[in-house]
Amino acid sequence: MKELTKATMRRFHDVRYATRWFTGDAIDIGAGDDPLTRIQPYFPLLKTVTCCDKEDGDAMLMDWVADGTYDTVHSSNCLEHCVDPFIALKNWVRICRKGGHIIVTIPDEDLYEQGIFPSTFNADHKWTFTIGKTNSWSHKSVNVIQLLGQVVDEVKILKVELLDAGFVYGLPRQDQTLGLLSESSIEFVLEKI
Repeated sequence: MKELTKATMRRFHDVRYATRWFTGDAIDIGAGDDPLTRIQPYFPLLKTVTCCDKEDGDAMLMDWVADGTYDTVHSSNCLEHCVDPFIALKNWVRICRKGGHIIVTIPDEDLYEQGIFPSTFNADHKWTFTIGKTNSWSHKSVNVIQLLGQVVDEVKILKVELLDAGFVYGLPRQDQTLGLLSESSIEFVLEKI
């Protein structure tokens, strides 16, 4: 489902997205068929948006992008496809300008994969993600707190949130992101210092 489009409705209720976080020159890593350009008019401080996907190069390395190129580095549901999410995040921070923002959305392992990995909902997922769990059922689990810990000297952590407002707990196992309401995700927002 169009995860960026779903996130936009939620983001309308938090003015920080429109007034501070989506600004200047942006890159949308893993834009796919739901690019940031689709919602650009709703975020008036965005000047330009560069969309990149597999055909543009390795999202983990971003080796074609110079340091400090973008004011906004955005990625919706791409980090879980990278061979090494720790290297990817370091490079996403690297290409962000000082004072700019990194906005990342990833599936939560309990809400999305729901106890089975490799993922039965997306065979290309290489990792699962959680916020702060010390033990996970997934052998490929990344604790977002540890992930952010590797860049804490370069960024200010502004937000880490489990996006489960539209998730219906207690249903039989299914990909709830196929519906119009459930994000089943984690989002974090960083400011490069």
